[in-house]
Amino acid sequence: MNTFNETENVRAVIVGIELPGQVGTEASIEELARLIDTAGGVCIAAVTQNREAPDVRTCIGKGKIEELKEICDKNDISLVVFDCELSPSQIRNIEEELEGPDVIDRSMLILDIFALHAVTREGKLQVELAQLSYTAPRLIGKGKEMSRLEGRIGTRGPGESKLETDRRHIHRRMDALRKELAEIEKNRATMRHAREKSGIPKAAIAGYTNAGKSTLTNALCESDILAEDKLFATLDPTTRRFTLPDGSEMLLTDTVGFIRNLPHQLISAFKSTLEEVQFADFILIVIDASDPEAEAQTAVTEQLLVDLKADDKPRIYVFNKIDACTEMPFISNFDETEGIYACAVSALDGRGLDRLAELLQTVVRNGKKNIELFFPYGKEGDLNKLYALTSVEDTEYGDLGTTVKLCADAKIVGMFKDYLVTDDE
Repeated sequence: MNTFNETENVRAVIVGIELPGQVGTEASIEELARLIDTAGGVCIAAVTQNREAPDVRTCIGKGKIEELKEICDKNDISLVVFDCELSPSQIRNIEEELEGPDVIDRSMLILDIFALHAVTREGKLQVELAQLSYTAPRLIGKGKEMSRLEGRIGTRGPGESKLETDRRHIHRRMDALRKELAEIEKNRATMRHAREKSGIPKAAIAGYTNAGKSTLTNALCESDILAEDKLFATLDPTTRRFTLPDGSEMLLTDTVGFIRNLPHQLISAFKSTLEEVQFADFILIVIDASDPEAEAQTAVTEQLLVDLKADDKPRIYVFNKIDACTEMPFISNFDETEGIYACAVSALDGRGLDRLAELLQTVVRNGKKNIELFFPYGKEGDLNKLYALTSVEDTEYGDLGTTVKLCADAKIVGMFKDYLVTDDE
């Protein structure tokens, strides 16, 4: 049993199980303690058990349940958080055994933190949809009925009043949320289309939660995005203009942080938000170089990029927080010929930001080239499609058709390769 700092607020106990072949249990529990802190609680203790498989009824064994109850009774514990996903029946059975504390799992805690930090209308709707998708089945028919909807950790959020008043119509509420989010997504798609047509390069800033993405965006763009030393401080994507060393401009979009075992309901609900990563021209993967778990966290980020089908884009690995490092991160084993770059920075004190700006400029230049396209008369539909997708620098009308010149990325070149006359290679 590990003991953590004891302060006021909600007093919680973490419960973890370690299955055969499982690694990173200790790091996951430490991260869960930070999640509890972010949610406004304090972790008093952590209980772990090695098992061949989770107990079907209570996840952990009878003896460990008795030990957990004793800890809760002696330490005035009001919340127990399991570092794994629990079924509705497991939550009910554990609460009956403990006779007092609320029981939630890791996913419910993450959803709660998202509820705390949602600011925009879209963010609140996305959180409510995710909460209903995941949490509602775990509340319906519980012995405590709906008494847990009191704004405590794991129970609050934009949708809590709706969940209480419309508990018999949850699916209808979810349908309404999806429709409203679809309307918001139309507006987001319109804005994204305008950015694409402008021809301004776009980069998404992705990475593990609390890696310093918002602080980095603020440092580069002289902006004021909320940046706190907490997990999931930023939920809503924020786009800022950044001026490259040669004076040209690009767009940087700060995105929601990733984490181990991110609930798939969140990935689904935040689909339109996460699409900012999919539609970016390239990605900055921000890594907390001072964190002992940096390698594992980077693996989580890369896997989520695979899940989002965004793993084939050029990338810059940004090893942040070197001001807190005892040793500089090893960044020389990246193959720039494959569109993969790396640099070490401190978004806090500015070290390495000039180098990062140079890399951004390099990636932008590598991503575009000057081309000339010829559209014979009769192909005006394709020409209009080109006008809708990007900016054209010069247009010349001839006897046989229209010739246009532009600076285009690989996507545009591929789409209109049949009309290609020349390019700068």
